[in-house]
Amino acid sequence: MNAADAIAFAALMIGLISIFGVAADVYKRRIAFKERKLELAAKESAEQAASFAAQAQKLEQRVRVLERIATDRQGQEVAALASEIEDLRTATAN
Repeated sequence: MNAADAIAFAALMIGLISIFGVAADVYKRRIAFKERKLELAAKESAEQAASFAAQAQKLEQRVRVLERIATDRQGQEVAALASEIEDLRTATAN
């Protein structure tokens, strides 16, 4: 192996090391991007789940009110029942 071959070999090794270093940096950035994307998706899912839970709770409260109206008003007029249901509609519309 002469001097020219040694210099060429050293340049090749330096080039390969540089290429692997750049490739590793690109890979690390890609992984960090995917992690951030997953974090944002998890946060969005958590917010959506909280929204659904609140909506389910509101619906459950409405059903309880309707059950109470239906069971407590068996002997009273239908007009009073209709009035309470209408009041419930206007209250939940706001």
